[in-house]
Amino acid sequence: MTVKTIAIAALLGSACTAQAGGIDRSGQSIMALFEAGRYAEFSLGSISPDTSGTAVAGLGGFGSGDMTSSYLQLGAAYKADINDRLSYAIIYDQPFGASVDYPTGTGYYAAGASADLDSHALTGLLRYKFANNFSVHGGLRVQSIEATAVVPFIPSGPYSVNGDRDIGVGYVAGVAYERPDIALRVALTYNSSIEHDVETTENSALGSNTSTTEIETPQSVNLDFQSGIAKDTLLFGGIRWAEWSAFDISPADYRTVSGGGSLVSYDNDVFTYSLGVGRRLNDNWSVSASVGYEKSNGGFASNLGPTDGNKSLALAAVYTQDNMKITTGIRYVNIGDAQTSIDGGLSTAANFEDNHAVAIGVKVGYSF
Repeated sequence: MTVKTIAIAALLGSACTAQAGGIDRSGQSIMALFEAGRYAEFSLGSISPDTSGTAVAGLGGFGSGDMTSSYLQLGAAYKADINDRLSYAIIYDQPFGASVDYPTGTGYYAAGASADLDSHALTGLLRYKFANNFSVHGGLRVQSIEATAVVPFIPSGPYSVNGDRDIGVGYVAGVAYERPDIALRVALTYNSSIEHDVETTENSALGSNTSTTEIETPQSVNLDFQSGIAKDTLLFGGIRWAEWSAFDISPADYRTVSGGGSLVSYDNDVFTYSLGVGRRLNDNWSVSASVGYEKSNGGFASNLGPTDGNKSLALAAVYTQDNMKITTGIRYVNIGDAQTSIDGGLSTAANFEDNHAVAIGVKVGYSF
């Protein structure tokens, strides 16, 4: 058993990630850095959430309609060796995002509210391999974000905000241990927080005003592992911790018109768990199945992100021909039930239950 012939079954994770904690989208994977030789990959995922809730009787009891839009998730990476011990990788991903659009004409109290957050990141990494199967890796990440939101249900009147694109820089550091004879790899990676000073234009009862809003995307830690457990059979998984409790978007005028509230914030950090099994069927085909879990923390969720935890099931197939491997997969996500509030968390405004998302993805990798 070797990593080259069996580890390909574990590639689904970054091909179609969906509905992770906070506004996490890509999981910030660096697994391309561990590919053998010179390697390039491209991934595309299509994610279709279906998220709706019902207002309490005191707010009319109306349904919200589906308030989450479908979106595409792109990723790419290039990896090469400098010598026998030193290698590098350049990785592109879209680490964070949100796409919220409450339908109008429903009678729901948040009808017409919308929010979009878009991000892009380019990460440059170096890896040095020691003689004892350990290695260290690290590098810099350049990240851009921009965001807009419309909130029509503030007591003081409609509110909208537009945040211009801003670029920030962070870093990545980690360590890994490998035993190719049993396809074993354990990699621990730290992703620093990244600070952004976003030029913000707000329109509210206070008029149209421009200011700078500080946004800090969260620091996180990824633990990824895989190991052969039988001939042509691989166990793989991971744990991701992200410090979403430190994330807050609070434009200056919004704090004033909302009585000190945050446009987007989270009460808890998020742990994301995944575990799966891959099986090599023959020289060309491998298959895998994996499950994912995020704990439901309770409390009130944001009206612009009314979810709380999730459970998921993913299936993937990998076709290998010469130096090319093509991974296709599908993931079903059971989105955790959530409650929202419009009075600072004093009472329930709406209940969001029985929601889900479906993601399909494809990744093409080529070694040369």
